Amino acid sequence: MTRQVFVANIPMGGGAPVTVQSMTNTDTRDVEATLGQIRALAASGCDIVRMSVYDQQCVKALHDIVPQSPVPLVADIHFDHRLAIGAIEAGIAKVRINPGNVGGESKVAELADCLKAHHVPVRIGVNSGSVEKDILRKYGGVTARGMVESALTHARMLEKRGFYDMVLSMKATSVPLTVEAYRLASKECDYPLHVGVTEAGLPGMGTVKSAIGIGALLLDGIGDTIRVSLTGDPTREGTAGVEILRAIGLRSGVDVISCPTCGRTCIDVEGIASRVRDELSGRKKPLRVAVMGCVVNGPGEAREADIGVAGGKSGGMLFVKGETPVTVQGDLAQILLSEIARRFPE
Repeated sequence: MTRQVFVANIPMGGGAPVTVQSMTNTDTRDVEATLGQIRALAASGCDIVRMSVYDQQCVKALHDIVPQSPVPLVADIHFDHRLAIGAIEAGIAKVRINPGNVGGESKVAELADCLKAHHVPVRIGVNSGSVEKDILRKYGGVTARGMVESALTHARMLEKRGFYDMVLSMKATSVPLTVEAYRLASKECDYPLHVGVTEAGLPGMGTVKSAIGIGALLLDGIGDTIRVSLTGDPTREGTAGVEILRAIGLRSGVDVISCPTCGRTCIDVEGIASRVRDELSGRKKPLRVAVMGCVVNGPGEAREADIGVAGGKSGGMLFVKGETPVTVQGDLAQILLSEIARRFPE
C-alpha cells in the first residue's frame, strides 16, 4: 500500500478511493472561462482539476479562481520555481513539477521549504518524451526502467530537504510501456501513483488506450489517482475516468447493460439504453439496469441486473431481480424509468 497525502481535503494513496483528474485548456488568466471549465469538469466526475500556471498573470488569477472552485486545484509548473511558490501562496492544493527543470538545487530547496510550510503535496511527472538525455544514453532510449529512475532521482532532490508528500507519474504514449513503468515503480517506492497514458489521442482510440492501460494497472491494485488524456473538450476525460472506475467496481453509480442486438431484436435497444443512461447520469447510488432486445435470452443474460426490460413483438417484459417478470406495453424507456423511481429512489 502506498503512503497517503492530502490534496486539500481529499486523501490520495494509503487505501483511499481512486480519484479522477483532468486539466483545463482555457487561458488560466481568464478567470471566468477557467472557472466555468472547472465547474464543468467537476460535474463530469472530476475530483481534482489541474491548470497551467505559466506566468505571473496566471498566479494573480489563482487568487480569484481558487476560492470559487468546487474541487481542489493543481498548478502545473515548468522552469520557474517562483511560479510554484506564488501558486502555493495563492492557495493551490497541489503542484506538478519536474524538479530537474526549476533552476538547480538551491531553488528546489526553496520550493520544498514553501511546500512544507503550506502542507501542499507535489507531483513529479515524468513523460516518455521528456526523459533526461543521460538516462536515455544509459538505457539506449526510452525504457520503463529509465522513466522510473528519472522520477526517483527527482524525488530524492526533495527528500534531501525532508519533504515526502509526493505523488509520482511515469506516463508514456505506449500502453505496454506505461504499464511496465508503473508496475516497476510500485515495487520500488511507496509514493502514491498518478496513472495515465499520455497523449492518448482523440476520443475513441484514445479512450480505448487509456482504458486498457489504466484498467490493467488498477486491476493489479496499482494507481491512486487517474487522468484520461484526450484531445479536445476535457470534460470527456472526466466522464471516461469515471466510467473506467465503474467498469472495474471502484466507483458506484448506474451501470446500463444492453445487448449488441441481433436479428431477433424487437425494440430500439440503443435508443432506450441511451435515454436511461442520460436520465440517470447524476445518480450516485449503485444500480444495474438492463435493456435487452428480445425475450429469448434477455432476462437470463441480465440476471445480475437490479431491473430491466426485454423486448417482445407486442411490447416487452419488465423484470426485477428476485421477482417474476411481467409483460408491459407502451413506452418501455418511460416504464423502466418510472419503475426505477418507484422501486429504487435515491
